[in-house]
Amino acid sequence: MRTDPAPLRILHVVGGMGRGGAEMWLMHMLRGMDRARFHMDFLVHTDKPCAFDEEIRALGSQVIPCMHPHQPLLYAANFRRIMAQHGPYDIIHSAVHHFSGYVLRLAYQCGVTGRIAHSHNTSAGMEQSSRLTRRMYFGVMERWIQKYATAGLACSSPAASALFGENWIFDPRWRVHYPSTDLAPFLQPVDHAAVRGELGIPANAFVIGHVGRFDHQKNHCFLIDIAEETLRRDETARFLLIGDGPKRPEIQQRAARSSQRHRIIFAGSRSDVPRLMLAAMDVFTLPSLHEGLPLVLVEAQAAGLPVVISDVITPEAGVVKPLVSRMALSQPAEVWAEELLAWRKRIRPTQPQALAEISASPFHIANAKADLAAVYESARTSARAIKAHRREAILAS
Repeated sequence: MRTDPAPLRILHVVGGMGRGGAEMWLMHMLRGMDRARFHMDFLVHTDKPCAFDEEIRALGSQVIPCMHPHQPLLYAANFRRIMAQHGPYDIIHSAVHHFSGYVLRLAYQCGVTGRIAHSHNTSAGMEQSSRLTRRMYFGVMERWIQKYATAGLACSSPAASALFGENWIFDPRWRVHYPSTDLAPFLQPVDHAAVRGELGIPANAFVIGHVGRFDHQKNHCFLIDIAEETLRRDETARFLLIGDGPKRPEIQQRAARSSQRHRIIFAGSRSDVPRLMLAAMDVFTLPSLHEGLPLVLVEAQAAGLPVVISDVITPEAGVVKPLVSRMALSQPAEVWAEELLAWRKRIRPTQPQALAEISASPFHIANAKADLAAVYESARTSARAIKAHRREAILAS
């Protein structure tokens, strides 16, 4: 009598399961993957509760803190203890960028045969501007990724180059796997006036939206400059900023000094971003300094929003071409403001048309689940071959 194989046990390594783009993608996968075939747990580098912890546990998975990543020996002891208590795992899937080199080295030492490094960001500029010791760290981690990773995923070609090297395309271990999202929320009806009323936004306002963690990468200081220039030019305009992060108090103080402060709205971390995109926003902007591939930009297009973005953002994210304006970061805030306001009068695809284009792309979770499942199944096959080889070697000795 045939029995189904045990679920493939996968341990995702992340900083924490908050509302970031990579974490949202992981949650889409956890909800959508066949849990009879794939069991996923989450090793995190924080002991503080995060947005998705309760849902993860409700779905039968574990959130396992592994503390002290900045103290290598202590972290290694914690990692080995977790492997002994919660393992064995078939695959370690690490998404902590360069630190994945150390994680995968430890996974190798613990006998984990499937070891995946996942790049969700670019880091070339950061590496070049770092101190010598930091550059040495990057170099060691990149060598360890090359040595210990059995596979590597990246959210875009630039993100692959950042972690796997410029010649990544010639190594069959490395490949691009686009982040994906559940598009069902973008099919829901919304009450524009009611949603705007909740936020204190007039029904006739022209609203420029932004969604992103408040950290250096997202370039919020320049975003506030853009907001000031835009709001001076249009009395009906509002800026709606969604997200949280370490730089939020600084950015709020900067906005408070603006003469337009009453028209810049900080909405905090939200679980209903698609609803706010559909009902509250007219245009979306993302002047990031660097990105791997921002999933929120794909979601903005699914909501039918024109997107005004920095030209350092990978072109793959611009799925609905007629909605995309790419701007140089060297352009002054005034030029960005003019481009944002120009979308008031431009002809654009309808939201259903834009959503249909996103639905047919690799960014739709329905198209991406099978791709990730194939990556994991390939790791299972490789792991079985490695174990069989080891058994043969032992018997022959």
